[in-house]
Amino acid sequence: MCELMKRAIAILFLVGVLGLLLIQLVPYGRDHTNPKVVAEPPWDSAKTRATAVIACFDCHSNETKWPWYSNIAPMSWLVQRDVDEGRKHMNLSEWTQGQGFAAAAMVEADEMPPFQYLLAHPEARLSDADKAAFIQGLSATFNSGN
Repeated sequence: MCELMKRAIAILFLVGVLGLLLIQLVPYGRDHTNPKVVAEPPWDSAKTRATAVIACFDCHSNETKWPWYSNIAPMSWLVQRDVDEGRKHMNLSEWTQGQGFAAAAMVEADEMPPFQYLLAHPEARLSDADKAAFIQGLSATFNSGN
């Protein structure tokens, strides 16, 4: 490799490292507070709730577990965005009637949990039997008029 190429690679590496360090100064993605749990849905069973804790609570509740990588940009931005969006669409810790009506359909269509969540949380990947039971439990919980 010629000397000019080595120098260009070294400069690019240093610029990349400097860029990663500088983006750590962006404050978004650092607010890892969990608001108080106000109300949960009337779960049809403890099993449905337990599955929701594994597959849904990190983004759809005030009981988010913030992993180590949620402190390092740009991953912190992605995690914060997912939690903000998840809580906005359905918050299982600030339950009000009418939430969750589409939850079972989204799980059945493999839209929830999303692919990027499953990459980092393989425990949220449900077997076919667990998924079927969870869909049934979500339907019973959210379609019971609550």
